[in-house]
Amino acid sequence: MKNNLGYMQDILNQSVSGFHELILSDSARLGFVSQNFCEMAGYTKEELPSAEEGDYASFVHPADKEKYARFIQELKTEEQTQTCEYRLVKKGGSVIYVKDTASSRKLDDGRMVAYSVLADITEIISENHNLQFLNETIPCGFLKYTCEKQPKITYLNKQMMDLLRFPKTRGGELDYLELYKKDIFLMVPMEERQKFASYLKQVYAAGIPLTGEMELLCCDGAKIHVFGWIIKSVNEQGIEEFQSVCMDVTKRHQAQKEDETKRYLKALADVYDKIFEYNLSSDTVTCLYSDNSPMFRWLENVPMQMADATEKWIAATVDPQDSERVGMFFQDFFQKKLYQSEEKPPQITYHSRSSGGEMNLYSGIFLKMDESVSLYCCRCLADVQETDSLRSENTFLKENMQELMMRFTDGVAAFELRDEFVTPLYASDNVCEFFGFTNEEWISLMGKSTPSKEFVARSNVAYEDFAELLMNGEAEFTYLDLKTASERRIKAICSRKLPGSSSPRYVMLYDIGSPEAASASKPCAEPAVSIRTFGYFDVFVGEKPIAFRNKKAKELFALLVDRRGGYISSEEAISFLWEDDPVNPVTLSRYRKVALRLKNTLAEYGISGIMETVDGKRRIVAEKVRCDLYDYLSGGKEYEQLFKGSYLNNYSWGENTLAELTGDIL
Repeated sequence: MKNNLGYMQDILNQSVSGFHELILSDSARLGFVSQNFCEMAGYTKEELPSAEEGDYASFVHPADKEKYARFIQELKTEEQTQTCEYRLVKKGGSVIYVKDTASSRKLDDGRMVAYSVLADITEIISENHNLQFLNETIPCGFLKYTCEKQPKITYLNKQMMDLLRFPKTRGGELDYLELYKKDIFLMVPMEERQKFASYLKQVYAAGIPLTGEMELLCCDGAKIHVFGWIIKSVNEQGIEEFQSVCMDVTKRHQAQKEDETKRYLKALADVYDKIFEYNLSSDTVTCLYSDNSPMFRWLENVPMQMADATEKWIAATVDPQDSERVGMFFQDFFQKKLYQSEEKPPQITYHSRSSGGEMNLYSGIFLKMDESVSLYCCRCLADVQETDSLRSENTFLKENMQELMMRFTDGVAAFELRDEFVTPLYASDNVCEFFGFTNEEWISLMGKSTPSKEFVARSNVAYEDFAELLMNGEAEFTYLDLKTASERRIKAICSRKLPGSSSPRYVMLYDIGSPEAASASKPCAEPAVSIRTFGYFDVFVGEKPIAFRNKKAKELFALLVDRRGGYISSEEAISFLWEDDPVNPVTLSRYRKVALRLKNTLAEYGISGIMETVDGKRRIVAEKVRCDLYDYLSGGKEYEQLFKGSYLNNYSWGENTLAELTGDIL
């Protein structure tokens, strides 16, 4: 038994961190102190006051004494275990942060004692102070979460909790914070979850940060728009985790959306007679534009109950022979059946009474703005029956645009063209991307004239092709859709220009299938391709050299040739094409545009099949080309004299292969 007691004393002295006994009389006095506690506090046992001599609170930092006194008072009330964090002043005046876990017990003689264990948490508190500094100086939400398939949140700062509007937890109520911590997807709207999951996969696979904008779902059901970035990191325990920083840009996003909507409505007003906003979330319909019709002008911008107002409009104006069909059309819209049944925007024609009392043929279409809001646009078809001699320039343009808008909805842009200058008026998102601009850049160009060649230079379209579009009224292009990160084959149709007119020209785009499908539909044999690498790099189709419009596209093709049929990834290609730039979203976007330009060039010369792309990796199909490098390496005697000591003089990275070739000669 004595030996066991000796072991217990050794454990208390050495193994239990900061163990000591407190006698809970008027104040907390030391009864027993372990050697471990003495080392933590910096005192010897002899230097510490006895139970009769001093109060333990004398070691507590003055700023924390009140908190510690409440802690001791609570322990005195009954037998229990409590914890408290405070600062302990060591011998010499230095300060450490400790977490005190104390269990109070009542002895047989009625005295209350507490057995206390201290944990030194100074490093943890210091890290939290650093985070607190960031929290106070940078108004951003910050969170950490696991790299699991269903990530769990391990840390949120105050700003992030404020962004998500977590309510204070009261007894018996649901703890939303703990609920969200178990599944990060609860803070992401259903329609955004797939996109967010793809972001996480990209960051985890590539190991590089990703930036962007998306919506978050707050605890109260509201949605906010945030801008931020995601990185993959390794925490102190060596475990991989995601970290995100985001800032609330809801006001900016709403302002941009409102401005975009105004410009969009302005373009639609040139096409349609009336425009109504149907909001499924608020169950309202609002007349946004009525072409000064006395029937609707007084109702403009006044929300009305959706189903009731539509029913009254049909009963009052639509021809009785068409009213049932029109009513079913709108009922399908209310029940969200229209967009499920067809890819193109739902359309309908019907007879309706105009404000002047005439019964005319009308055409209507629903244009989807987002998951909740759609615009119902309608126009009178009577003007279509007018003769050309009675049409003014504006009527002529309007009729042409009406037909285009009714048929194609992949994108719309408007320009004012004067001589060789372009003034952008409006463009939907994908059209901005087609011309190589962001929305912000496009807006900055509005209101000022830009030379046509300079305007087109940012796109993947040759200026000659753009000029052909304006001249002939239509053309076909291939471009990279940044939202889907895929290539699209589109047809562009431009409204006609009357002689001597400077009125806006409208361009509309619609999808005509993938570039692969387009090339597959042309079963003609590809011409012979020969490549010269010894000396300066050049590519010939038959006897005609390829005139690469983009230097980097030519260099990328040279890189593929140098790989001799092996695949090269985006990251590897970037390290050669832009040696001093790191792999990040900017350089990846730049590389995708270069790769697309290369593909367009090969397609232009009818030799698309010599390059192959699989999962973003590219290679040259060596068996489809004739190359002096490949001939020389084949070992044929007739090719022994091809190499004269120079290789890809255009590119410094060719020196590695040059050394290999030179070694073979030596």
